[in-house]
Amino acid sequence: MANLEYRYGPMNSGKSMAVLQMAYNYEENGKKVLLVKSVVDTKGGDYLVSRIGPKRKIQIKLEKTESLLDPKYIGMIEDKNAILVDEAQFLTTKQVEDLWYISKKMNISVICFGLKTNFKSEFFEGSKRLFELADKFKELETICKCGTKARFNARMVDGKFITEGQELVIDEVNRNVKYVPLCGKCYLKKVFSGKNKKNQAN
Repeated sequence: MANLEYRYGPMNSGKSMAVLQMAYNYEENGKKVLLVKSVVDTKGGDYLVSRIGPKRKIQIKLEKTESLLDPKYIGMIEDKNAILVDEAQFLTTKQVEDLWYISKKMNISVICFGLKTNFKSEFFEGSKRLFELADKFKELETICKCGTKARFNARMVDGKFITEGQELVIDEVNRNVKYVPLCGKCYLKKVFSGKNKKNQAN
């Protein structure tokens, strides 16, 4: 029986590069892979893009109402050895459940890559369901500016940390938005404490 796996980490932890490397490794060994991402991730358009340069065309861009179990996708899936999903936090609960079904009923390995939490330190819909269903987990690491392991994703708008706003705002597409990986201590000081002060003022 194949596994559903979630490899997660904060921004700049090399998730997209890891997807590209894994796809290469599978194909180097004669295996077939399918690359998937949600249409919510508009960065890179039809391509999976690494921040350090390499890119590769995505085979399926899932609308939020679509399922990989739809007849139009089943034919693309059945002969594959692995399904690799980038930015999996943007998937819906149902789409994660479909991937779990595929791993168990079709015996196809599914490896998802994405964030654990949003800029408010709360689960995304997709990451929450992945933590509930996945068979295996792997944390991808990067460091905070202070040199400590980063665990949080902070959003900056025009150079200032913010604690409110829409959950889905893609950087690079929105030039005034930047995401910064922070350790717990720095997130508490620079982001969370500011949120608490605002709440107390209200």
